[in-house]
Amino acid sequence: MFAYTMAPGRGDTDLILEGLSHDLAARGLRCLGVVQINSERADSGPCDMDVRVLPEGPVLRISQDLGPSARGCRLDPAALEMAVGLVSARLASGADLLIINKFGKHEAEGRGFRDVIAEAVAMDVPVLVGLNAMNRKAFETFAGGIAVQLPPERAALASWVDGVACARIESV
Repeated sequence: MFAYTMAPGRGDTDLILEGLSHDLAARGLRCLGVVQINSERADSGPCDMDVRVLPEGPVLRISQDLGPSARGCRLDPAALEMAVGLVSARLASGADLLIINKFGKHEAEGRGFRDVIAEAVAMDVPVLVGLNAMNRKAFETFAGGIAVQLPPERAALASWVDGVACARIESV
């Protein structure tokens, strides 16, 4: 009950998971976690990155404006940890699915949503994670062979959710 998906285009995984979260919520499933929303900027700089904490918000800005000449990671670690805290507190009440927009650098280094993912797996809550190639090796080590790769298509992801949700209900 642990899966990941990887879309080839920049921001494509974010769009797929955000759309899936809406589809599942409309069907009455209680999805927790975060989905990323990228917004283009008027100044032609890199996009702003926000996450919507599922199910009802808030929306948190997780990118920092480091200026036009800056290089390197724009992630705001404090904002990310705020999102982690909100998701962790909500997970204690149970969920039908945990969606995490990305197993990123912070998770690869043992921070971010890593403990929340592990807690959900231990609670038998299905987990769906977005992944990029850069962090794949760290993710595979973390997942220990229990995560399955799913195609980056909303219909395929929804089908997996349906399958794990039915299996979870039958085991209760």
